[in-house]
Amino acid sequence: MTSGARPRNVADYLPAMATERPDAVAMYIPKKSRSEGGRDYDELSYRRLAERAERIAAGLLVSGLKKGDHVALMVRPGEDFFALMFGLFEAALVPVLVDPGIGKKNLGVCLTRAKPVAFIGIPVAHAARITLGWARVSLRQNITVGRRWFWGGYTLAGIERAGAEALAKGVTLPEVAPEDPAAILFTSGSTGPPKGVVYTHGNFTAQVEALRDMFGIEPGEVNLPTFPPFALFDPALGVTSVIPFMDPTRPADVDPREVIEPVQRFGVTMMFGSPALLNTVGRYADAENVKLPSLRRVIAAGAPLPASTIERWQRILSDDARVYPPYGATESLPVACLSSDEIVNETWDRTDAGAGVCVGRKVESIELEIIAITDEPIANFSDATLLPESEIGEIVVRGPQVTRAYFADPEHTALAKIRDDDGGVWHRMGDLGWRDREGRVWFCGRKSHRVVLPDRTLYTVPLEKIFDAHERVFRSALVAPRVAGRIAPTLCLELERDARVTLAELLPELRVMGEIHADAAHIEHFLVHPGFPVDIRHNAKIDREALARWAEGKLR
Repeated sequence: MTSGARPRNVADYLPAMATERPDAVAMYIPKKSRSEGGRDYDELSYRRLAERAERIAAGLLVSGLKKGDHVALMVRPGEDFFALMFGLFEAALVPVLVDPGIGKKNLGVCLTRAKPVAFIGIPVAHAARITLGWARVSLRQNITVGRRWFWGGYTLAGIERAGAEALAKGVTLPEVAPEDPAAILFTSGSTGPPKGVVYTHGNFTAQVEALRDMFGIEPGEVNLPTFPPFALFDPALGVTSVIPFMDPTRPADVDPREVIEPVQRFGVTMMFGSPALLNTVGRYADAENVKLPSLRRVIAAGAPLPASTIERWQRILSDDARVYPPYGATESLPVACLSSDEIVNETWDRTDAGAGVCVGRKVESIELEIIAITDEPIANFSDATLLPESEIGEIVVRGPQVTRAYFADPEHTALAKIRDDDGGVWHRMGDLGWRDREGRVWFCGRKSHRVVLPDRTLYTVPLEKIFDAHERVFRSALVAPRVAGRIAPTLCLELERDARVTLAELLPELRVMGEIHADAAHIEHFLVHPGFPVDIRHNAKIDREALARWAEGKLR
């Protein structure tokens, strides 16, 4: 890639960095061992990562795979995972990534739908593939990362050797266009069945540019991404990744030292984490009076970030550092953002009063509108009803980072995508919200979670945040159980771990808090739940269907 040229393949960024900064550290990858001084790390240079990715790309192609083939990837975070991802991009193959939180049954459904022709995985993943019959019909090749067992096929080491030989003979890698598919990412399905989001190379490169511009990220910075796929953006940004030692599928259970120590040791300037992880680390650091002055920005995603978590982190960070909870989804990221100082100083009082959660102003590359709520497909954007300021509706977006379809899923594509007359595609976020006169967007919850009563609609987030402000409440969830044949709006409460209070003691205070918003009077029941069912990846997306069933049982 020539200097200044816009990349067509998202992998083009890596060889460019390997040319500019060959011996600079691209990634620090944790070892299992831990010495008295802390965790040990392996260093991975841009040169080594780029060379491995190129060998893997060539090896995959000479093994019989061809441009556009789907390849399932099940490898733990580490050097092999990142080399494989870039190698797949360089070979113009399409990695299929499935959120581990969806369960084995749904995982099998996703892989069958994606029709991968190859499966790259660690031994235990291959064992599961064979035992459970994942993608049995479409698979014709398997590659083992590590020791190969009885199933035969290639090893990753063998693929790299074949790739080195092919490169020596002058094999060339395929060209790609921005509209070519780059990956299929299956969402967690927290508000419905898992769907395969089709990313193009253009989507990925637009994401890189939007993230760089939105946060002012500069080459030479150091990032600690607690969700490993986010590290794939770092080489494109000229940023060094420090991969933390943790189980990314259980972020709330992270040992805070495994985040704090590498931040201090490597001078980390930015980190990404779910609200659950930031809550765990923030509580520990605040209690221990830990300071992290190198951090310029802390980026949260997966769910709205509580004000209490933001306030803890502001005490941990330097005065000029900020916490950012960018708004977006797997299908479109980023969409909007607001910094912690504006949240704390300008918007959170309104959140406590039932306005919803302000997610900020849209990013420059995105078009955003609020349309009238409907659960039906909208074939053309001219059929949508645009809403004025202050009116709650569904958030829709379009732009270069917005994906156009779900793979082999015309039903959900029709429900989530709106065609425009100019050939563009709007994505229905499935989120409800409104815009204020400053152009900021306020999030009011998922469309599928709204509680529809005969004479009004209750929106989840505006009401929940009123009660989340209580010092004994960790989080709440408005659900719609059916009691005696009718919907009975119910607020389920998860209390703080150290709360020593009964519902009977809380209820009078909650009722008084609810007087600030007229719709709160329509909440018929309050229940305390021992621990909300949540998604495995972020530990934040609440399984409201399960919670409603639990509430129904309690209210019988």
